[in-house]
Amino acid sequence: MEIKTSNQTDSAVYADAIMIRRAVFIEEQHIDPADELDTVTSATWHYVLYDATTAAVATARMTPEATQQLHIQRVATLKSARGHGYAQAIIKRMIQDARQQGYRQLVLGAQVTAQSFYSQLGFKPVGDRFMEAGLQHQEMALTLN
Repeated sequence: MEIKTSNQTDSAVYADAIMIRRAVFIEEQHIDPADELDTVTSATWHYVLYDATTAAVATARMTPEATQQLHIQRVATLKSARGHGYAQAIIKRMIQDARQQGYRQLVLGAQVTAQSFYSQLGFKPVGDRFMEAGLQHQEMALTLN
């Protein structure tokens, strides 16, 4: 297992992230491509986990939102690769990277069906639930030491 990162939209890592996001969000969850495939800048870091066969199987991205805060988005694992802890490995790596870079907080909008997954990683619900791309979400935050 290897996690690669890139902030370049012309990189192989970004292409792999988009492939996973298309499979999970557009094909599986039927999210409108216009909602899913948004514009990013070089401030956004894309993470892709490659399994033992070097296949891209999970992804997430992280973008600075404020001086001390990063926003995690687009966490996805291919259906065939679920249950192996890949998404958890990516989130743990993001937490580690955020700490090393001196950030104080990570935030994310969790699909309500995934809220317990993020709670296990230390994220706490913040505010009311909201609808995004036709799915109910919960804002969650993790304060870093």
